[in-house]
Amino acid sequence: MSDRESVIVDLDRCRHDGERCCGGRRERLSPVMLGGTGSDVGKSLIATGLCRIFRQDGYSPAPFKAQNMALNSYATPDGLEIGRAQAVQAEAAGIPCSADMNPVLLKPSGRMTSQVVVNGKPMGDSDAYSYFRKNGKEELRKIAHEAFDRLSSVHNPVVMEGAGSICELNLRESDIVNMSMARYAGAKVILVADIDRGGVFASAYGSIMLQSEEDRRLIKGIIVNKFRGDLRLFEEGRKLMERICGVPVLGVVPVAEHIHIEEEDSVSLGKKGRDVVAGKVNVAVVLLGHISNFTDFDMLERHPEVNLYYAAEPADLDKADIVIVPGSKNTIADLLELRKSGMADAVRNAYGRGRTVVGICGGYQILGKEVSDPGGVESGIGSIPGLGLLPVRTVIESEKTTRQVTFTFDDDPRECRGYEIHMGRTESESPVCRLSDGSWDGCMAAERCFGTYIHGLFDNEAVVDRLLAPFRDSGRSSVEFDYEAYKESQYDALADWLRRYVDIPKLYEIMREK
Repeated sequence: MSDRESVIVDLDRCRHDGERCCGGRRERLSPVMLGGTGSDVGKSLIATGLCRIFRQDGYSPAPFKAQNMALNSYATPDGLEIGRAQAVQAEAAGIPCSADMNPVLLKPSGRMTSQVVVNGKPMGDSDAYSYFRKNGKEELRKIAHEAFDRLSSVHNPVVMEGAGSICELNLRESDIVNMSMARYAGAKVILVADIDRGGVFASAYGSIMLQSEEDRRLIKGIIVNKFRGDLRLFEEGRKLMERICGVPVLGVVPVAEHIHIEEEDSVSLGKKGRDVVAGKVNVAVVLLGHISNFTDFDMLERHPEVNLYYAAEPADLDKADIVIVPGSKNTIADLLELRKSGMADAVRNAYGRGRTVVGICGGYQILGKEVSDPGGVESGIGSIPGLGLLPVRTVIESEKTTRQVTFTFDDDPRECRGYEIHMGRTESESPVCRLSDGSWDGCMAAERCFGTYIHGLFDNEAVVDRLLAPFRDSGRSSVEFDYEAYKESQYDALADWLRRYVDIPKLYEIMREK
């Protein structure tokens, strides 16, 4: 009997000696934490894959990241805000997302400050120095612990994720997300090391040996990630790493460029190609300085009829069929930069040439006539003219709207789904989305110009059909694309990839240790 089969039991016979049932499993696994040698080493991706593996194997996993710093966020079913990465991991685990999965979220807003979101609700802004001081961190640590306890009481196992490096010595005393959280949870820590950036031996060894003796004992293995080339060339390296670090290397995972999971950070957006492709609808997303929720465009990026790229300069819009101004964490700052860089004129010129122009959330505000900030929520500027393509005016407000929505788009009767996360009110006389509660959202100024506050807009077939319709009329044939099915296939592909290159039976053995 395989490891996977040996632990599956009948749901009706599952009892835990007074504990809650753990997804139909007789055994209780320790939490596992993916800690990193640094930022962007692939912790989130591996955590997503493990969530899918544990789900496939009959468990009821849940993701958890005590503190996240990201502009990509998501609205939970009960209208709270968490990091998008934890929402993706919950989707891979097959469960609804909740604020307990990411109790502290930092959203950089410029001016060396971040909005601090606690238990899904904004609690104000903080500068980095004030936030990372030891004073006041005990309350946030308590909040993180309580969120973890609620998750672990009903899910098995909890797949935890650290933040950045697990060995930031200057921040150790104020840490609430890495080793201090692992200690509290009794988690088995697996170190994720990025071999692609170089220095993998030093980063792995240093990350382990610079821990306290107590924390070092929590680290049970290493995953070497983002390998390129022939794996046989690292066989000796694997043995060396195990010898010097004193823990097993559970796997060496190659770069999986064929698997597409939503990315957590926007650092890679500017590196994507900016070339137009003949025979496809070329969609240019304006690369804002405070771009948020760029995952709004993942569906379009994967769509077989579309070539999507990110535009950093005015010339990048010259041959675009569709221009999208995305969400922003600081609409006024990004609007000022668009004017300074010439991108504002480029967007207007594209519309003048008959191109389609769309604004999402902050981009919707930018396309209007004016954005005002009387309370100084984003800046000391009272008001600023927008691009003037939509007949709307926006007032930035301190109260944040966070909710999931169902709606119909334009005159299409098909039900659509999305979510709102914004701090602003925009009045429109030509709305484009009718919400299920009878309210309206957005503005349709013309056939080829509209805006809306709804994120996830393009995940809906009705909206994409409407967006691409003018180009299909010109001779391009339509292609059916089930994005939900596509995402499910990618989670399964990621799980298969990790099973191939990571010793999952050994990981189970580690998580069963008392």
